[in-house]
Amino acid sequence: MWGEDRLTGLADGALSLDGDVEVVLSRTDSALTRFAGSRIHQNTSRLDGEARVRVVLDGRVGVMVTNDLSRDGLRAAAFKAVEIASFAPADPHFAGLAPAGQPYGRTAGPDEETVGCPPQRRAELVAAMLAELPTGVEAAGTVETSLREHSVVTSTGIHVYSAQTGAAASVLAQGPTSSGWADGAATAIGGLDCAAFGRRAGEKVGLGAEPRELPAGRYPVVLESGATSDLVQWLGWLAFPGRAYNEERSALSGRLGEQVCSPLVTIVDDPLSPRLPGTPFDAEGTATRHTSLIEAGVAVGVAHDRTTGAVAGSGSTGHALPAPNPEGGVPHHLLMAAGTQTIEELVSGLERGLYVTRFHYLNVVHPVTTSITGMTRDGTFLVEDGRIVGGVRNLRFTQSILDALAGCEAVGSEAELTAGDFGGGALAPPVRLSGFTFTSTTAY
Repeated sequence: MWGEDRLTGLADGALSLDGDVEVVLSRTDSALTRFAGSRIHQNTSRLDGEARVRVVLDGRVGVMVTNDLSRDGLRAAAFKAVEIASFAPADPHFAGLAPAGQPYGRTAGPDEETVGCPPQRRAELVAAMLAELPTGVEAAGTVETSLREHSVVTSTGIHVYSAQTGAAASVLAQGPTSSGWADGAATAIGGLDCAAFGRRAGEKVGLGAEPRELPAGRYPVVLESGATSDLVQWLGWLAFPGRAYNEERSALSGRLGEQVCSPLVTIVDDPLSPRLPGTPFDAEGTATRHTSLIEAGVAVGVAHDRTTGAVAGSGSTGHALPAPNPEGGVPHHLLMAAGTQTIEELVSGLERGLYVTRFHYLNVVHPVTTSITGMTRDGTFLVEDGRIVGGVRNLRFTQSILDALAGCEAVGSEAELTAGDFGGGALAPPVRLSGFTFTSTTAY
């Protein structure tokens, strides 16, 4: 760890320039152990850092990004930002830099074991996964640990720093005719139950052997936590960003206060949750907080940075991304509230339908309707009379997320964390949905 003094001290030279100046600093130290064919074949480590200097001159904004984390590097970036601002037109919507004096919440500090995690410790977790696999089943996957440090320093007096750790593991078990997947994430390496991941993946290989082909159509489904997390994260990118909401490009534009999905669905964004690797401030230095987005199926909020919050008249919700950011605020510490049912109870309530482990290769079809497309992968099963009767070949789907969640019939009691594609993560439970539209079959 560099620590607060070393990281934030880099901003001193940039702050001495004329105009309003904001410096966003980040540093990531991550390590990855990769295995395939049930053998570790790669250990990698990556150390990277970034500084974004934003300068404001009479309403004109310039931003320069550099990976040179030195005082001279940041000062050079600041001069470039001044030059960019001098050529830029004034932004009538820019709300100015965030003020100092805000009260900030607290997040869990970095976990010592995760910060200093050696390859041998990650190898032990790989071994724990492999030990649970049935005879004749091989596996591939990863175990990753990371430390992320963040800081925002501004000429308005903001001087904040935060550090978080994260850990994640995944395992893809492969048999002669079927595969099984399991993964998970935590804020500390001790929070990973890798033996359970290996056991779950191995069991799916046996359940899915000799998969049958099922015709495309609309089926009731039970989604595991990872698949639910995918839906929640994509909803975060499509429906909740402040700029899309203001410009009526969001499914929620003009619909706050309306019922948009099942009363069983509650989604919040909470960077301060101890179960998520969040920070107490966003990329503008605004304090983050628990933000309700959907309460009992009713749309109640969206995410704003200072600019989109000013346009909406609501102010920032603490969801700014590093400038330049065309999206406005975006939530990426999402939590879907858990319910009361075990995964077995979710399945037993399904007369005939599909059990889905995870989705793969998701893409947007229509952002305003929250429609996405993708495929099932590594553990798709047919359920009849409340029990799994065998594997099916994977299916491609095209489905509106809000429409799917409108048909939420039951919610599982155990929410699991999935690491986010662009930082943060989503904590979501398994769910049973009354319908999900599968448009075509695959050959595997």
